[in-house]
Amino acid sequence: MSTEGRGEQVGLAATPEVEFGVPRSWARGQKVLHPSRDSYLGVAGALYAAGYLMCVDVTAVDYCAAKQHRVLPEGVLPERFEVVAGFISHSERGRVRLRVQVPESDPTCPSLWELHAGVEALEREVFDLFGITFGGHPDMTRILMPENWQGYPLRKDYSLGRIPVQFKGAPSS
Repeated sequence: MSTEGRGEQVGLAATPEVEFGVPRSWARGQKVLHPSRDSYLGVAGALYAAGYLMCVDVTAVDYCAAKQHRVLPEGVLPERFEVVAGFISHSERGRVRLRVQVPESDPTCPSLWELHAGVEALEREVFDLFGITFGGHPDMTRILMPENWQGYPLRKDYSLGRIPVQFKGAPSS
C-alpha cells in the first residue's frame, strides 16, 4: 500500500504532523495518533464526533527493555507501557489507532467506557494481564486470572514459573 503524501518515513522519526491537537504518524498505511494520557479522552471524543463511532480494540504493549528503540514522533517520550486503542469509521471506511504512553511508575490511563461501553471487558483484560488500571472504569477487577493471582502474566518481567504436567499412563514423581 502506498504511503506517498502521508508523511511516513521508515525507521526515522520525522517532525510530526498534528491532528486533533496531537502528533500523527502512519504505520502500515494506517493513521496513528499519539495523545498523552491527559488528552486521550478528548481525542477519543473528537474521533467519535468525526464519525469514528466504534472502538474495536483496546490492548497494551510492554516495551520493558526495548522502550528506547521505538520510532515515535518528535515530542512523544517512550514509556515502558503503551495503551493502544483502535477505532473505525464505517461512513469514511477508515481506521485510526491511538497509542498512549503509560509510565511504569504510574500505570494508569483514563477509561473509554463512558464513550464506548463495549470496552468494559477489553480494559479489564489489559488490567488483568498488564496491571494498567483505567480511571473511571465501572468494574476494574480481574477477568481472566483468579482474583488472588499474583502479578501480571503479559509483562515482560513476569516469571514464567513451572507447572507440573501429568500425562495419562505416565508414572507420577
